[in-house]
Amino acid sequence: MRDHSEQLEFMEIDISEDIEPASVRIPDRSSLANHGREAYIQTGAVLSSEKRFVEEARRLAEATGEETYPAPFMSYWPTYGVMNDAQLRWYWYWRTEVRQGNYLDVDLSYLFVHIYELINGIGWLHPEQGYEQLKQLWIHYRERLPQLDAYMQEWIVDFVLVHELQPRLHEVMLLAGGYLPAPLLDKELQRIMEENASDLTLEMLQRYYDYDISLNTFYRDGGKAVMERYIPQVMAVAHSYMKRTQQHGLLPELSPGAEQTMERTLFRKAVYDESIYGRSVSFTYFPLGEQTDFVQRLTRIYRSTENKLRELLGFRGRLRGKTLEPELARVIERYIEKAYALEQTETAPAPVIQIDTAKLASLQEDSEYVRKALTIEETEQSVFDSAASEVAVESEMIEPDQEKMPAAPRFTEKQDGLSREQASAAATATTSNETAEMNELLEAKSSVESEVQFLREDAASAKIELQWDESASASLQQEWHDFAGQLETRHVKAVQVLLGDHVDAELMRLANEIGTMPALLLDEINDIAMETIGDLLIDGDRIAPEYMDVFEHVKRC
Repeated sequence: MRDHSEQLEFMEIDISEDIEPASVRIPDRSSLANHGREAYIQTGAVLSSEKRFVEEARRLAEATGEETYPAPFMSYWPTYGVMNDAQLRWYWYWRTEVRQGNYLDVDLSYLFVHIYELINGIGWLHPEQGYEQLKQLWIHYRERLPQLDAYMQEWIVDFVLVHELQPRLHEVMLLAGGYLPAPLLDKELQRIMEENASDLTLEMLQRYYDYDISLNTFYRDGGKAVMERYIPQVMAVAHSYMKRTQQHGLLPELSPGAEQTMERTLFRKAVYDESIYGRSVSFTYFPLGEQTDFVQRLTRIYRSTENKLRELLGFRGRLRGKTLEPELARVIERYIEKAYALEQTETAPAPVIQIDTAKLASLQEDSEYVRKALTIEETEQSVFDSAASEVAVESEMIEPDQEKMPAAPRFTEKQDGLSREQASAAATATTSNETAEMNELLEAKSSVESEVQFLREDAASAKIELQWDESASASLQQEWHDFAGQLETRHVKAVQVLLGDHVDAELMRLANEIGTMPALLLDEINDIAMETIGDLLIDGDRIAPEYMDVFEHVKRC
């Protein structure tokens, strides 16, 4: 047995230098050694794999290919150098077809090579052309190659930023299902709300709600489609109302000091030569998603909208939580009620129209008779004038020889009287029938001419505009001038009726004249009011009391 009482001896070692651990560094993707990608020396310069790819791409920018068989191709770092001859032949042919709008099935690696060409500025002259090519590749291949989305929604954003195509961000966002990098989403949201809030989408706004709206039963059971229709409209109404009452609308007050700068690395995970557009791009934005009050207000607007639609659609249950300001909530609910009622009217089945074919045939015969009669009248009058002229000429030629002609036979008094009575009766009957027919034809012609004249006068009439007295017009807010500018003649007439004494009767008469219903006519005016003044102008078939003072000085037509 070993004696554990023995004294242990230790040795002290002084390590005076740091010793590098025995590990292997994982090389960066851009420096991986693949066949055909090694750096090579040309005119004394060492080219990186990215620069080499760009040089080859520029040299082969106009290359085309003949039809050939597809060759499978899969590479972690796809470039020309890692393709064999069969793959290159297929690539040139496929790219030629794509440039002509024929998007053949292809492996993802081939597609990446073409995308790398475009993001490095090869294959287009103007940035808009490059953007359009990238977009079309994304649209045509995203379903066949689902993994493409994760790359394209980032690379195409970089392309837009590099080439200052900011208006295209909205289109990119729609293609990406409402996705944009958070800072860019804030920037785009601000732009849309400042220019046209109705361009907002439910997918875009989902990031700004303080809970996941996709988890509730209403959203899952058909409510998503309804909310997608109503949320943009409701947001536009709420923003317009808040802009009128608080100047800046739904957006929080944005002070210059709150603006932040973001630096974004370009074309991550792509074969990209940084010497072309740089390593990164920077932009400024206001972090709207970090504004608590703003997020809460958007969430409450969504909750209020969903609750009202649940009520109208007969969906059980209501969302709980903090509610909107009563006045804003009332504006939203009134708008949804009107919009929903109008939507139901438009989608109501049209009445079935049955045509009486026998009556139609009879009307066609009558119409043909009138047409022929009018034609005959003109023809007979022309023939009569021509015959009269010929008779006059013949009379002049025969007159000198009248003495040589035998005398006409003379009738007895009895015979003469009988013949005259018969002739008179026949002539009277014929004349009466012709007179009656001609009167009917003249009445029909007069009626048609009157209707044509009415239509001409109506078409030639100038547009009626809603105008105020000069003194009142000068003090009106711009939103009222905008409201008046969007009104059609029928709307102005309706407003004039609402300011009169016999509103219901006159409104019905006006609606009958223009071929509509009073309710639809008033809804049209309310739609214009919501877009311009941010509120409903007409409540219960009358101008809302709070706006009557605005119309006291309206000029009457």
